Amino acid sequence: MPRITTTAECTVTEKRSKFVALAAPASTVDEAKKAVRERARKHHKARHHCWACRFRDEDDRLVEQARDDGEVGRPGMILLEQLRRDDLEGVIVVSRFFGGVKLGPAGVGRAFRAAGEGAIAKL
Repeated sequence: MPRITTTAECTVTEKRSKFVALAAPASTVDEAKKAVRERARKHHKARHHCWACRFRDEDDRLVEQARDDGEVGRPGMILLEQLRRDDLEGVIVVSRFFGGVKLGPAGVGRAFRAAGEGAIAKL
């Protein structure tokens, strides 16, 4: 399974909401959570910080986690599916800045998918 070895960012705007994605290396859940905390500090005005991570532990077992941070549309699972699709190890964090227009679950899902794919494409 290829590891993410560098960081990449992508920003997507959908109906005035901004989605800022980061793809970064992570080989433990603690490293993934640290990346999320750093993004939350950097983008403290963002309403949600959704993320997913995937890696092999020291016993070569596959570890996967995803968190939606209260957002609709299951964006954490969408990000995890992207890591699975590309068979990547690492973390993807997407921070959402609410623009005043509700997107609904489908619109939110599309925007998170586009941001995550953009960050992966820049790796």
